Amino acid sequence: MSGTPLLIKRYASRRLYNTETSDYVTLDDIATFIREGRDVQIVDLKSGDDLTRQYLLQIVADHESKGENVLPLEVLTDLVRSYTTQAQSVVPQFLAMSFDMLRDGQSKMMESMTSPMAGMPGFEAMKAQQEAFMKAMTGGFADKGGSDDAEEKATGDGDDLDAIRAQLAAMQEQLAKMGKK
Repeated sequence: MSGTPLLIKRYASRRLYNTETSDYVTLDDIATFIREGRDVQIVDLKSGDDLTRQYLLQIVADHESKGENVLPLEVLTDLVRSYTTQAQSVVPQFLAMSFDMLRDGQSKMMESMTSPMAGMPGFEAMKAQQEAFMKAMTGGFADKGGSDDAEEKATGDGDDLDAIRAQLAAMQEQLAKMGKK
């Protein structure tokens, strides 16, 4: 993702203004920027308040209302419950770690696709199909920042499944410790 987020200003008329292109944008435009890997920051022009979270939640709600099930019902129910329980502090961290693991796993799978099979006829079409499948499965949350992080995190022995299991165990252990506090 880019270092500086795309600044969107909300005017008193509730219109959203893209400061890079000097034009007005819609929620769909903002969702497209995010799917393309851009970070966005939405601020109220008059007060300077950061409205990003509010608008991102609105994008998710709009997709849900169109019949696009972004989040399973159980996840939505658990999110609502977490606002009224002690687990409130654990849930956001758990979700962030889960998405990090998902991006890591996707990066490792894509790296493994560049094996000796690359010379095989039809490999590029198969790889493109796999990338499209992963993008569909992750709802566009694919890591657009390149593979440098994935290369740094990759284990030397190449056993990706063990690395993912170790990450999951570490995350579960951390969550258990957080739940005891």
